[in-house]
Amino acid sequence: MSTLPPGIRPAPPRPRSPEPRPVAREFRPAGKPVPHDPRPASRALRAAGAAGFDRAAAWLSPADRRVLRLYLLTRISLWITAHGARWLFPRGSDAREAGAVLAPFQQWDANHYLHIARDGYFPADAGPWMDGWDNREAFFPGFPLLLRAVHVIVPSWTAAGLLISFVAGAVAVLALSRIARAYVPEDTDGRRTALFFLLSPCAVFLAVGYTEALFLAFAFPAWLAAQRHRWALACALTALATTVRVSGLFLAAAIAVLFVLSVRTRRDWRGVAWLALPALPPLAYSWYLHAHTGDWMAWKHAQERGWYRDFHTPWEAWSNTWNAAFDGVHTTGYAAMFQAELAAMLVGLALVALLARHRRWPEAVYVALSLWALGTSYWYVSIPRATLLWWPLWVGLAAVSLRRPWFRTVYLCVAAPVSALVALAFHTGRWAG
Repeated sequence: MSTLPPGIRPAPPRPRSPEPRPVAREFRPAGKPVPHDPRPASRALRAAGAAGFDRAAAWLSPADRRVLRLYLLTRISLWITAHGARWLFPRGSDAREAGAVLAPFQQWDANHYLHIARDGYFPADAGPWMDGWDNREAFFPGFPLLLRAVHVIVPSWTAAGLLISFVAGAVAVLALSRIARAYVPEDTDGRRTALFFLLSPCAVFLAVGYTEALFLAFAFPAWLAAQRHRWALACALTALATTVRVSGLFLAAAIAVLFVLSVRTRRDWRGVAWLALPALPPLAYSWYLHAHTGDWMAWKHAQERGWYRDFHTPWEAWSNTWNAAFDGVHTTGYAAMFQAELAAMLVGLALVALLARHRRWPEAVYVALSLWALGTSYWYVSIPRATLLWWPLWVGLAAVSLRRPWFRTVYLCVAAPVSALVALAFHTGRWAG
């Protein structure tokens, strides 16, 4: 009989837990192994991938993410231009079908890198001793080696080159934005500098299978490390840059100047040995070429044969370029390219003067060496593309636009159509004439 007070109901009885049911075991013959369940391993791989993505996302600051969004939007605009080029300007006036999707990207030097990556520098004992040789040894091996490695995963050579430039360009623009924050604190996220860089007249070469993006993916972080006096890392990255372009030696010279200017005590000289590291890849490449051609400077002589890069005085080079641009000797396409070369040379000279005026000696050395190398050929070649490598230019333009807000509008109104025209010229095979 219940002894609870009136009005209080007794708690309902707790249900009994069901007896555990025996698990039916699958009959297996003796000695036959139980198959491994791949689900735990797949879950572990997914968890590891998610953790890696989370770590990468945590490494990126909100400012970095804003810069990457800008980078992605400009890549989309260039892909739209390439898609329109193959439909509106196909090869042949009576074409009824557009070219292949990736055809606009496989132009000019991209073919040289493809041939090197696929066939090597001297296939079937071919070389500069043969008539009609393509002078492929003028191109340093860094990009072709990476292209060959990526091609193992990506079957299309063109797509592999585009993937390299896409990833490398993202690394480069992130490093540039961080460099900009150090130079111009008002550019709080570096996005303004990235905007000037990504909409520059020759920005299309960052998105195709060329070396600019890969070189800058090493060069910009190298300069960032040098600014922080991390000399071993700076020189190691510069050494990687010299595997891609000889311009890495100009960056090495700038880092050497920065090192000397930063020395305060005898202890600071301990890192001086690192400054020799960037010279090793060009030496190794010269040794390789000598083993096959007997010429230690085979890459330089290939540039002379194929692109008229034999030495001329600066005034001779200016005169020859001027004549090619305005004397009606060449077609309008070539003349326009030579006019762009002259304009880029003037921009470079003004930049060196401003850097020297503000006593930015390492940066002035870097740009000056680039101008000297490009401005002492028979005529100017590839100076507009070289402006992409001059980070002081893009940081400086951003700084000017912060002091004079109207400058950004003027720059974008001029640079955007020029950039579109250069991209269209490249994608339709009309670049350099």
